[in-house]
Amino acid sequence: MNGRTTVPSMTALAASRGVRVHDAAPPSEIFYSREGCRSHGFDWGGPGPAVLLLHGGGLSARTWDFVCLGLRGAARLVALDLRGHGDSDWSDDYRIGTMAEDVVAAADHLGLDRVRLAGMSLGGVVAAHVADAYPGRVERLALIDVAPGVDFESTGRMRAFMAGLGPVAELDAVVDAAMQVNPRADRASVAYRMSTLFRRAPNGDWVPKGDPRPPDFAAILAAIERLPAQLTGLPVLLVRGGRSRVLPQPTAERLVGRIPDGELVVVPDAGHNVQEDNPAALITALGAFLTR
Repeated sequence: MNGRTTVPSMTALAASRGVRVHDAAPPSEIFYSREGCRSHGFDWGGPGPAVLLLHGGGLSARTWDFVCLGLRGAARLVALDLRGHGDSDWSDDYRIGTMAEDVVAAADHLGLDRVRLAGMSLGGVVAAHVADAYPGRVERLALIDVAPGVDFESTGRMRAFMAGLGPVAELDAVVDAAMQVNPRADRASVAYRMSTLFRRAPNGDWVPKGDPRPPDFAAILAAIERLPAQLTGLPVLLVRGGRSRVLPQPTAERLVGRIPDGELVVVPDAGHNVQEDNPAALITALGAFLTR
């Protein structure tokens, strides 16, 4: 990377974000298949209730690294790559229901009858579908920065940047481009994220792991509108990033007001990617809710 950017270690970056790391051992990888699509995830192990963590669109299971380091020991944590993301296979079927079935297949693969779910953005929509379709298998659910009325237009520049990513000779080129989109971002954090979203191709180039085809935003927005009806039968925590432009405060309050057993936590100093912006505060919120 031309000697300009060193990708920080997971534990070093977590510690710099205020995360208390008690066990720095890397997670184990899991692979499982359903209807010809192989999916991937990271099993962080640990005692306590089983928690499956689902990332947002364009991200991967590695977005949960800092949170998992901080929650380790309080729960059995498993972060999954949704199909078309991370190290899971690409597919011609990215319907919310299909991805929800993948999550259930992961629980079956791990021998987990009942789980607790945490889902950020797209992952929250998938988690809500699982809870609605399999009410006996989901004990409680945490949504991160997603609710009916979200403003995805505010993420347009970043989504356009991600969609335009292609093979590059050096990962630094991607980090530079990302910093131009968001000059206020922390370069070390951006470098770590990009190192998890790219892989080395046989020719030595860095190529994106995720499927570059655009998602069906109309279908995703329609699924988001169904959230209130899907979340009436279990405890729900909605976490909003304090400076998130995607989920305004009134919009978050409106969803919680429609859920019989819902609560809202606002994490300060965090935008839409709460789990990366302020993992320490999110760990506190999720730990109190998911291990209850």
